[in-house]
Amino acid sequence: MRSLFAGALALTTSAAAYFAVAEMSGSYVSRAQTANQDAISRILVEGNQRIETRTVLSYLLVEPGDSFDSERLDLSLKTLFATQLFADVLFEKNGSELIVRVSENPIINQVIFEGNSSIRDDKLEEETEAAPREVFTQARVQQDVQKILEAYRRAGRFAASVNPTYKPLAQNRVDLIFEITEGPKTGVKSINFIGNEVFKDSKLRSELVTRQSRWWRVFESNDNFDPDRMEYDRELLRQFYTNQGFADFRVTSSVAELTPDQKDFYMTFTIDEGPLYEFGEIDVETTLEKLSTQRLKAIVPTRTGRLYEADLIENAVEAITFAAGSAGYASVDVKPQIDRDPETQKVNVTFVVDEGPRVYVERLDIIGNTQTLDHVVRRELLLAEGDAFNRILLDQSRNRIRGLGFFKDVEITEEPGSAPDKTIVKVAVEEQPTGELAFSVGYSSADAFLVSISATQRNFRGRGQSVTANIQSSQFQENYEFRFTEPRFQGRNMAAGVDLFANKTDYLRIANYSNSVIGAGLRVGFPLGNRTQLGLRYNLRQDDLVLAQRNADGTRSEIESRAQCLLTNTIGLCDQLGEKITSSLGYSLVRDHRNDPINPTGGYRISWNQDIAGLGGDVNYFKQELNATTYKGIAPGFTLTAGVKAGYIEGWNDDNIRVNNRFYKGGNSFRGFDTAGLGPRQSRVITELDVQNFAAAPTDAAFSQIFFREDQNGNATIPTLVTNDVNGNALTRLAVLNDAGQLVAAEAGATTSAYGRVSVNDDGSLSTAQLQAKGNALGGKAFAIGSVELTLPIPFVPEEMGIGAALFTDFGSVGYLDDQDLDTSTTDFVQTFGPTGFVRSQASIDDQFSLRASAGVSVFWDSPFGPIRFDFSQILASEDYDRTENFRFSTRTQF
Repeated sequence: MRSLFAGALALTTSAAAYFAVAEMSGSYVSRAQTANQDAISRILVEGNQRIETRTVLSYLLVEPGDSFDSERLDLSLKTLFATQLFADVLFEKNGSELIVRVSENPIINQVIFEGNSSIRDDKLEEETEAAPREVFTQARVQQDVQKILEAYRRAGRFAASVNPTYKPLAQNRVDLIFEITEGPKTGVKSINFIGNEVFKDSKLRSELVTRQSRWWRVFESNDNFDPDRMEYDRELLRQFYTNQGFADFRVTSSVAELTPDQKDFYMTFTIDEGPLYEFGEIDVETTLEKLSTQRLKAIVPTRTGRLYEADLIENAVEAITFAAGSAGYASVDVKPQIDRDPETQKVNVTFVVDEGPRVYVERLDIIGNTQTLDHVVRRELLLAEGDAFNRILLDQSRNRIRGLGFFKDVEITEEPGSAPDKTIVKVAVEEQPTGELAFSVGYSSADAFLVSISATQRNFRGRGQSVTANIQSSQFQENYEFRFTEPRFQGRNMAAGVDLFANKTDYLRIANYSNSVIGAGLRVGFPLGNRTQLGLRYNLRQDDLVLAQRNADGTRSEIESRAQCLLTNTIGLCDQLGEKITSSLGYSLVRDHRNDPINPTGGYRISWNQDIAGLGGDVNYFKQELNATTYKGIAPGFTLTAGVKAGYIEGWNDDNIRVNNRFYKGGNSFRGFDTAGLGPRQSRVITELDVQNFAAAPTDAAFSQIFFREDQNGNATIPTLVTNDVNGNALTRLAVLNDAGQLVAAEAGATTSAYGRVSVNDDGSLSTAQLQAKGNALGGKAFAIGSVELTLPIPFVPEEMGIGAALFTDFGSVGYLDDQDLDTSTTDFVQTFGPTGFVRSQASIDDQFSLRASAGVSVFWDSPFGPIRFDFSQILASEDYDRTENFRFSTRTQF
């Protein structure tokens, strides 16, 4: 009651205006009347619909039995207006009765925005106070109009206009409608500088957030004029100059002027650069026992004679704070005392280091997380309420939160608490999409385009849980997976997950086998330290290996039995046919010492994996893999990354390694080579070709060449004969197989490839053929691949376009097979062509663990549709039987 009374006093002016109207109508008892002579017998309230009578009476300062006191009635009137519940209030005296006539303000049924396209409704709702079930008042509506206009000004639309209207409804309700005319975008025609002598305008423009309006910035908003952004640009200019040695720099004025057509702004900054400064004497003073002055001076990045940089002072404060924290001081006070000497143009700095008062964390506030729950962020913090404040732990906490991958940006700040020894830590996060729809397309020299799609949600329901429902299809694989990971199982610092998967690998055209897998797995992981993780896993799966044979007409058919397999040229795989159960147990040890989990410019990451299969099931092997990567920032925008990957798998209990458990590299794992494009490969060698009654073979032929025509996948199919005379010139007659399997004459110029040579017998038959054609990839038991990549900006490309590049080289090898897989003694293959001819071939294994290498350029674009990457490769070293590719395209989008 008292608060309402106090609020009513603020409405004196409006109430006075009301009384002037009331006196003109003659309906109000004027102050000149002798109100004190009569007492109020009854108070009647009229006109109220939604508000109860007793509520109205509770705001009055008079009651029955009181006299008609004009001052108390004035204050009662003002109090009723202060509630904002009424559009009009009128007091009337009817004999000894006081009649209070009210007109209620309507209630807002809904708020409607019309005409807005550049700013969504939910963003405008955040700006305005009007909301459903709130009281409708003209004053509040006008305030919301100004807030909407301000939102449009920030979006660069200074010509926007807002017309508020309302639609009356039953029960004194209204629909509030904001009719918006957005108008054109108000861009930035040009950004000019006055007073700059050392740096060109183009250089200074690159340091600002605001950009000049250009056609390629169609997806940006920084080229729209924003007064707040202009003020921020002033600060950016100051930071830039003070980091270039200009300690006295200042922006004397910043002006924005509309162009004559009212569509754009001219921005002009007038600056005073001042003289160039160097660092003078650098000193450190401290009373801390565990830290010596010499040690602290050694870690200070500033040096005498070096060009003055303001950021180096901040970096020195952070370095000293970090060193003090490492020495056990939870709270230190580092005060840089800066002495700038204009005559010598030197800046002398003394860092005074004292142990500050012990400060404790009073409260941890998480802000900005619209999707992620608070406890998901809190569990990554290394500090809790009541702990001693420690800046080092907060910095590590920030990296842990960023490492989740849920947020675009994470900022941790501190504010004074309720007492001098308490502080409030605020963790401000900016959500980013955590769902990912990955789409990749590759181009292969043998297989044209490859397409794959997958979907993942890494922050399911905002609880930090990872869910993958993956239906992936590509040239060689079909994957159906469901993976779920709980990062804090049972509230402990331990991750647990379950995997259900079914996939089919179709390597019939590149490795002569296909494999269907169905299985499940369990995973747990927990930290061994701040930067070390240990993961344990168990997998149970069933594999169904299918082999294929090539028919005489070039087609393929499935091999149904081991006996049939032995009659084909399939090498070392016949014992692997059919279904096998694999039961494997493994672990992963990860050491992550990167300085940033998203865009590292320093540090390293190492992972070591080992698995053993044979704890039940039909398959026995022991596998280990190493993956190590190191990062080094060379200059702004330039990062050198070097890595090595290696693996080895070996069978035990007299088991050979099945073809589906071997390592296949290429594509994304070895740029420049096709999927499974390098490593051991099966080939066919023609050992004898006999064709009787072959009229197409001339008697004057000195030798002939035999070719295998290749299908679209590079596989040899129909043999083709070319005869040559004694001078080595190809004769006009050419023989090929027709659809009936007979050798007939064909036109010259038929497409052929591969190589080989045969001799002609006296009777016209052909023999002693030697021909080798590329065959199926077999995978290897071992691999070792190194990679070096240098990311760099593309010259003359605006940074805001999000286009970058990298130079890379990949080198290494894949190889080694079991002895049984290398045995070709039983792999002779005879194929009959027609009634009188045949070709005899023998399978051959190429298993050279020799160096392969590639180099190239990658171009990546952070497009509005998701990151896109192009890889252009050039082969530096390879074997003749390898398959290569020179271009790969990949992309993914987020939701």
